[in-house]
Amino acid sequence: MTLKLKDFEIGTDKLTVLAGPCAIESLDIMKETAEKLKNVCTKLGINYVFKSSFDKANRSSINSYRGLGIEKGLEYLSIIKKEFEVPIVTDIHLPEQAGIVAEVADILQIPAFLCRQTDLLVAAAKTGRIVNIKKGQFLAPEQMKSLVKKVEDSGNHKIMLTDRGVTFGYNNLVSDFRAIPIMKEFGYPVVFDATHSVQMPGSNGDSTGGDRRFVPVLAKCAMAAGADVLFFEIHPNPDKALCDGANMLFLKDAENVFEKCKEIFEIVR
Repeated sequence: MTLKLKDFEIGTDKLTVLAGPCAIESLDIMKETAEKLKNVCTKLGINYVFKSSFDKANRSSINSYRGLGIEKGLEYLSIIKKEFEVPIVTDIHLPEQAGIVAEVADILQIPAFLCRQTDLLVAAAKTGRIVNIKKGQFLAPEQMKSLVKKVEDSGNHKIMLTDRGVTFGYNNLVSDFRAIPIMKEFGYPVVFDATHSVQMPGSNGDSTGGDRRFVPVLAKCAMAAGADVLFFEIHPNPDKALCDGANMLFLKDAENVFEKCKEIFEIVR
């Protein structure tokens, strides 16, 4: 199944990228990132969706930066959507957020740790927006079928499924690329989250670590395995980012990574 979004379709012979800063920090950072990534994707012939989170509720510490909150966050996302004419994807964490966020976001993203929350899935489904379910690190890909059914049974067949690695021992994730063809059997576009897949959850004690060196490698592997969409968290200066900096790509490196991934995507297609 392909999904219509704005003036393009997800799941066709054209690569789609969801990308932007992890959490909303400032409007200036959002604008810089959106402008650069839209230009890169236009140049390369890639569909682009802007991503950033108004709240990152699953943090290692109560003192960790979470974002600007739903009111200011949606205000900024609305500005990006209008100024750069790009669709928006952002996370929701509570059922009551679904309707409010759907007024701005084109894709409602279900965080990995919340992927089995029935009320959250049902609320997202009932907005009529595309629902992107991130596979929990604790689930086998086959288990995503029951989550798909929760959304379908709520009257929504606009679904994407995202793989972002599997828990491997303590403070580590590994990517099993069998997950991509397995989840594609459910009939919906499959996304690979290349930046969260290199996280090392809780490895820094009160914060999450990661190793961005492996983001391009995993992204290219996902293209070879047949993923329809790539997800990246990207920042002008990840080392100074307030959230998930260790696994985010530098904005300046985006074009090179996107170009190589597109080449593999087209060969596979």
